[in-house]
Amino acid sequence: MRFDILTLFPDLVLTVLGESIIGRAQKSGAIEVFAHNIRDYSKDKHRRVDDTPYGGGRGMLMSAPPVYDCFTAVSAMADAAAVHEPRRRVIYMSPRGRVLTQQKATELAGYDSLIILCGHYEGVDERVIEEIIDEEISIGDYVLTGGEIPACLLVDCVARLTPGVLSDAECHEKESFSGGFLEYPQYTRPYEFRGRCVPEVLISGNHRKIDEWREAEARRVTERMRPDLLG
Repeated sequence: MRFDILTLFPDLVLTVLGESIIGRAQKSGAIEVFAHNIRDYSKDKHRRVDDTPYGGGRGMLMSAPPVYDCFTAVSAMADAAAVHEPRRRVIYMSPRGRVLTQQKATELAGYDSLIILCGHYEGVDERVIEEIIDEEISIGDYVLTGGEIPACLLVDCVARLTPGVLSDAECHEKESFSGGFLEYPQYTRPYEFRGRCVPEVLISGNHRKIDEWREAEARRVTERMRPDLLG
């Protein structure tokens, strides 16, 4: 799967996504991650990509032309590298978008290519959003200084569902949100820690009982932590 991130801060994106599981997945070829500097497509001699908003207001707004030119160039590069016409989705990370869920991540993992636009300053000229964006996605009901960190979160969330990224598909089949509940509690050695012991059922060897315990615990944790999910 290929991820192309349109940003003003490509080093930030590549640093975050170059580590741990996502970094290893790139080295193994399971996924590809590219960060493209929108400033490279500015026709301004100072590489400016922003201007004051029409109608007044505080702050600056990212201009449509460099964003659009970056998008068209990246689309062409991605098409040229593909062995067949890719199923692609173009996403704008925005606080006004629909909040990212595991269900949405699973849906996006079905595409061959995601192009992700990171806004900055006060946002992006609406016209380029209308021109190139398929959907807007938010990571929560709050506002950040830019879309780079949300884009990294989206890539991580989607990439781990891609074959070859995790060592075992069961890793994400039985985790939080995948079955409608939060994940059950988990334990490892030592058996006792500060007077707290591992539940006996987990060392019983009875896998049917263990599955029943995990299902019951997942429901209990969900009822306590996120009762809204049960509704």
